[in-house]
Amino acid sequence: MILAVLDGAVLAQVGNPTPEAPPMAEKVLQLGRYFTWMILLSGVTAITYGGGRFAWEKWSGGGLQSPKMIASAMAGGAVATSAGTIMNAVIGA
Repeated sequence: MILAVLDGAVLAQVGNPTPEAPPMAEKVLQLGRYFTWMILLSGVTAITYGGGRFAWEKWSGGGLQSPKMIASAMAGGAVATSAGTIMNAVIGA
């Protein structure tokens, strides 16, 4: 630490500290990667299920509820993808 006196005020300059990862940082990052894969898998599963249900409703002549399911799954995927991008921008990775 460097001290200097300027017009009666004491000025201090602290050296640049070395960055250090917090404890358990790697485990938290691994958990985040697992969570990302689970979100991705659930989105693909929801769209696949919605597509199958859409075909079944079309074939059986029932009311069409599956387009809402597919749109919801796609909107959920867009939100999940945007959240990852926003967090990467905030963290600075």
